[in-house]
Order: sequence, then C-alpha cells, then structure tokens
Amino acid sequence: MIQKLLIANRGEIAVRIIRAAREMGIATVAVFSEIDADSMHVRLADEAICIGPAPSVKSYLMVPNIIMAAKSSGADAIHPGYGFLAENADFVRHCDEAGIIFVGPSADAIDRMGNKAQARATAQAAGVPVVPGSDGVVETAADAAQFADEVGYPVLIKASAGGGGKGMRVAENADELEKQFTAAKNEAAAAFGNDEAYLEKYLAKPRHVEFQVLADSAGNAVYLFERDCSIQRRHQKLIEEAPSPALTPQLRKKMGEAAVALVKAVDYVNAATVEFLLDKDGKFYFMEMNTRVQVEHPITEQITGIDIIKEQLRIASGEPLSITQDDIELDGHAIEFRINAEDPAHDFRPNPGRIDQLIVPGGFGVRVDTHCYPGYLVPPTYDSMIAKLVIWAPTRDEALARGARALAEMIIDPIKTTIPFHQAALRVDDFIAGDVATDFIETHQIDIEDEG
Repeated sequence: MIQKLLIANRGEIAVRIIRAAREMGIATVAVFSEIDADSMHVRLADEAICIGPAPSVKSYLMVPNIIMAAKSSGADAIHPGYGFLAENADFVRHCDEAGIIFVGPSADAIDRMGNKAQARATAQAAGVPVVPGSDGVVETAADAAQFADEVGYPVLIKASAGGGGKGMRVAENADELEKQFTAAKNEAAAAFGNDEAYLEKYLAKPRHVEFQVLADSAGNAVYLFERDCSIQRRHQKLIEEAPSPALTPQLRKKMGEAAVALVKAVDYVNAATVEFLLDKDGKFYFMEMNTRVQVEHPITEQITGIDIIKEQLRIASGEPLSITQDDIELDGHAIEFRINAEDPAHDFRPNPGRIDQLIVPGGFGVRVDTHCYPGYLVPPTYDSMIAKLVIWAPTRDEALARGARALAEMIIDPIKTTIPFHQAALRVDDFIAGDVATDFIETHQIDIEDEG
C-alpha cells in the first residue's frame, strides 16, 4: 500500500483526496502556490510545500517543482486530482522515471485516449458506436468544408487535445465554418499547446451521459453506472445527476458494457469516465474518455456506496478490484450542484473575493465538498468552482426537494455564486420532469433572481 501521498492539485479535490488517504492511514503532502497558502488543503495535509507563485504555469503545472516536492518529502505516490497535470502523459513519465507511483493510468493510455481523434479511432475498433466524424485530424478549413458538405450541417469542431469545452465550436452553415474552425484551433493552441482539431456531425438536442469505470492491473473492469451531465453552459457542466432519468435498465447495461469494452481495449488501469452522447431515439455515441477522476464523482459514490478515491489508491498500490459487476447495486438518486464564484444574473461573470460568511446545509442525504471557510479569499487565478453540493435521496423527486431545501440553507457572502441559478433550474418544468438536453440553458426561460 502507498505510504505517503503527494496531491498535485488544490481546492476541493485536494481536500477530498487528503480525507480519503487519511482514512486509509496514508500520510499526505499538499503542494500550493503562494496565493493558496491559506487554502484548506494546506491546513489539512500532514505536510505542505510551496511550489511557486500564483500563475498555474509557474506552480501547479511546474512538473520539476512537483517531482522535487515529492522526492524531498519522501512521498512514494502522487495523485493528480483533475485538471492541471491529471491527463499529462509526460508528467506520468516523469513520475515513472523518479520511481514515484502515479495514481492513474499509464502514460501510453493517456496518450491513446487523451488525443480525441485517436480515442475515436480506438472506440471504433472496439465496436463502440461513434458520431459520424472526420478520419483523424483536419488540417485546413477547406478540408473541414469538404467533410461538412459530406455529412451535412451543423458540424462540431473539436480540439484533439481538448477538454472542459475549450477548443470546441459549432458551425451551423458554410458561412460560419472557416471562422469557427480558426477560432477552435486558436483556442486549442492557447489552452493546450496543440492546435489540432477534428470534426463531427453535430447532434441536435442530445443528452450527455457518462459512465464511471474502474479497472485494475489484473484485467478486471467494472462500471459504476452513469451520470447525466446535460445541464451545461458553454460545454461546462453545472448540474449532474445519477442515474440518468433517460436510461432503461437494458440501455444502462448496454452502455456500461461498451464503456468497459473500451477500457479493456487499451489495457487501462485505474479510474476512467467514458462519455457518450445519447440522442432522442435512445442511440448512444462515444464522445471521449477522461483518464482521471471527475468533478462529479461524488454522485456515483452516493448511489453505489463505493469510495472512488480509495479505489484509485488501492488500484495504484497493485491491489485487484474487491468488487465484481454483480456486487454493484444502484441505490437511490443523487444530484450535484456546482457552486461557482460567478454571477449568474449577469452572464455568469466571475466574482472572486473574500468570503465573510459561509453556512453549509446539512441533514440526511446532504454532502458538501469544499475548500472554503469564513475568511477565505477566493483567488481570481484558478477555476471558479468553490463547492459541490451533493444530494442523495431514495427517489429523484425526493432528491429534487432535498436539493431545493439545501440550496435555500446555503449562504456564501458577500460574493455572488451560482446558487440562484440552481434554484431557478429547479423551478423549470422540463428539469423537474427530467426532460433535458445539452441545450437546456439556451432553450429555456430560467428566471434567476439577482442576489443584489
């Protein structure tokens, strides 16, 4: 078993990992930038090491600094969390060279599935349905236009090395294509240092449904059911729920088995999420695989009773899965509300600043994952998510009611947050009915109350 774990991340996910490790008797090392010196993960870890100034390119993305911190602290493993270096194959290779366990997949698996064009080809070879798309990377706008003429508009332009909605554009017609193609490539180059892009046929009003998979080094793999992540803004998820209201038991089994087949096709080890688009006719198509733990992993934990972070640590330690597919049962319904330091009444404008008052909800079936506390200064430097409100109940209707109650109890002052958006979404009839798609925000009247 891993003896000492360095967490190469910050915020709520660093806190989440520290807590799991502590319960397993694993010592922890936090790394932090200068602006994060007072963050909760620094306070909770057994040790903490500053790795640079506030900009992530000078701290959380500085591989030499993180490797040096691991070596100097005697950590024998590194958990990357999500974002930053979590899907960086070169970082994994540096860990390997330093004799440090990387809590995640191999560099080869990340290379193979992290490049979306290559992942698509891998899925096709594994017999997993894919959206009609280009044959690999599209080099020029003229090539993009030729593909679009063949499959018909609209088309989706996606960065091969992308993630989090970056480097993704929709072209509704030929007049838009060149502009959107260039914009996607420029954004991808700025975000990932790689401007390669490919194209897919754009599906109208699909659901975004993803399956959580765990796989060990002995070749065993299981799926922990699905999460419906259709409530998004600019491809950024805002609300997730598990299970999906749209899936039948038969479709759930079919999609879960497809996710496991893909994981096995690349000899994948550790936690992965296989993301699908689900059309209105119940047909599903592979979208991408995330080779890391997801922000929304808690709702899967709530409906299965399986601690995904602990499973990651056990798998990284060389242990086989302690569960089989038949052991995993779906229990109740869970919803995650992402609480971001943004003003939803004004186009989700970022709203960093000091939190003077923080009151988190409680009660049966309520979980709050956060790194914040009264007096904490939310920096403008990083992602705006400051908390995750996770609700569980025996049924979806009960989960919605419990979510509304918990949101009403939650107070984060004086900064503005996405709480009013979530409260407004819970009043929309289609959301209440579970009738949603990825264009939910654009196609529905969501009356957000200004916090003033």
